[in-house]
Amino acid sequence: METGTLDTGAVAGWLSANLPGFQGPLEATKIAGGQSNPTFLLATPARNYVLRRKPPGVLLKSAHAVDREFRVQKALAASAVPVAGMHVLCEDDDVIGSAFYVMDHVDGRQFDDPRLPDLDPAARGRVFDEMNRVLAAVHSVNIAAVGLSDYGPEGNYYARQISRWTKQYRASETETVADMDALIDWLAANMPPDDGWRTLVHGDFRIDNMLFAKDSETVLAMLDWELSTIGHPFADLASVIMQWQMPPGNEGRGLAGVDRESLGIPSDQAFIAAYCRRMGLPGIDRFGFYLAFCFFRMGAIIQGVLKRALDGNASDPDRAMRLGAFVPRFAQAGLEAAKHG
Repeated sequence: METGTLDTGAVAGWLSANLPGFQGPLEATKIAGGQSNPTFLLATPARNYVLRRKPPGVLLKSAHAVDREFRVQKALAASAVPVAGMHVLCEDDDVIGSAFYVMDHVDGRQFDDPRLPDLDPAARGRVFDEMNRVLAAVHSVNIAAVGLSDYGPEGNYYARQISRWTKQYRASETETVADMDALIDWLAANMPPDDGWRTLVHGDFRIDNMLFAKDSETVLAMLDWELSTIGHPFADLASVIMQWQMPPGNEGRGLAGVDRESLGIPSDQAFIAAYCRRMGLPGIDRFGFYLAFCFFRMGAIIQGVLKRALDGNASDPDRAMRLGAFVPRFAQAGLEAAKHG
């Protein structure tokens, strides 16, 4: 039986043979959101699981790397970084048409709106401080000890990323966005010298990629590791600040124009300062470059989302089309950040 884009009969058969203790029958429900890798709740009489798969159709090279998601979360199981428990990875496309992995279902709260409208100011402050703690924990992982030294290549992370995402953007470009072209040129010409700092980076660090405990502000699991690699930590920090500069609401999911102080939400400067204290840093020079880089990369990512929608391969086509309209806005914001870089 197929549910959405998932052949549950094939999944149940494969799990029966490859996941110790698995017992059907199996019911699958697609989890809303998640523009990249379709995600499903798998319910069985004994327990629930979550399945993440590559989307069907023709994909950009190196995109939707569920094998990397599985590997990094498995490696972090005993670390200070909260992740869901990994069970099995299936790299045989013949089972359901693309690779997938199965992990624990973490029963927690997810906050799609960083304004956290259902919480009081004190609780909001604790949520953001916990977010800050997890960010520092990701960047403090001993990559050699957890077996991730080869999880990303050596060399200048930003040069590598700008090259990669420029190629991805060009491969999915549907119209000329002059500001995006200008931002790509500026980043290439203003790259900081490589300081040799290599840490684990999440690649899409934001509040809606976290599951919080239902009775506290503790993060139970950091989700969506598809863009993770070994790189430079300021990219993750800047991606948080980038998100907050977006408009509030379902699409932007930002904090632009929000009276943060009255809500108990830290300012950009306060969040950066708390991160620096946790990491033992005196401060961060040229933060505008890192912020401009994040706007560029996110613009390239959502351009890919738009292209998949136009090609009929998007996980959530309607939302994908709405997100695609943000590409020029990300490019403009990146150029504005560049003025301070």
